Amino acid sequence: MQAADDIAARRDLDQAWVRRMIGQAHYSAQVAKFILPPAVGAPKNWTVYRSRFLEPVRLAAGVKFWRAHRKELLRAERETGVPASLIVGVIGVETLYGQHVGNFRVLDALTTLAFDFPAAHPRAAERSAFFKAELEQLLILSQRNRIDPLSWRGSYAGAMGLPQFMPSSWARYAVDFDQDGRIDLFTSPADAIGSVANYFKAFNWQPGLPTHYPVRFDTERLDLDALLVPDILPTFSVASFQAKGAVLEGAALAHTGPLALVELQNGSEPPSYVAGTDNFYAITRYNWSSYYAMAVIELGQAVAQEMEGKP
Repeated sequence: MQAADDIAARRDLDQAWVRRMIGQAHYSAQVAKFILPPAVGAPKNWTVYRSRFLEPVRLAAGVKFWRAHRKELLRAERETGVPASLIVGVIGVETLYGQHVGNFRVLDALTTLAFDFPAAHPRAAERSAFFKAELEQLLILSQRNRIDPLSWRGSYAGAMGLPQFMPSSWARYAVDFDQDGRIDLFTSPADAIGSVANYFKAFNWQPGLPTHYPVRFDTERLDLDALLVPDILPTFSVASFQAKGAVLEGAALAHTGPLALVELQNGSEPPSYVAGTDNFYAITRYNWSSYYAMAVIELGQAVAQEMEGKP
């Protein structure tokens, strides 16, 4: 129980309570299995990935969610500058608007990953430290809100609620958007909406800035390797971007901030490319994947289009 005592001392928590909570947690072999990276196999495929989220059931659920919470979405957009469509896209991709929030006991998941992280993982030590910090945040949240941590359920990685916030994100970015005196990301769509918007605001979302622009290539001047070196971190000015053979048109030519060339592989077919802005990069702070970011963007846009055609 030395680990429990260390947590209690470091976080100023009741030692007996921390011991009791951690003592009731169970190791989960399923969690340990799921956290391992997938075996090397088929290449990434944006078209296939996209099809998992832009499909009729999710679109219909998105329209229903938007119609039910239109007031909260408009308020979040007005107060933070984060588009309602992006908020709808995130919650739709994460949990299908609350239908799939995860059924793992969060305390079990986090103790497993904190103290028994699979050694086969290439970043085992780093990830174990991350989940120890998340376990501490879960215990702090539980005690502060007088909630039994054994009652919280979420993903195999410990993410919780409609927006799948990790405990540290809950502590830093979650807000009481429905102003009922408590933050509830499980059963309050308003709190989930406001918290997603607040998250992006904290990561420097720029109101009115597009997330990306179309891009094509001038094959005679193209230096694709140089364009891909920064990955999704916006680095190039419009001029330097085009000097390396990336061709922009229309509104993109007036863009004043940095750009990144975002590559989306399509299996055996040619990759897709877009010019990502700082706002595209902000979305990847929620989930560090360009495929995730594009799915969120396109789902939100598709739901918005469906909304335009329905009363």
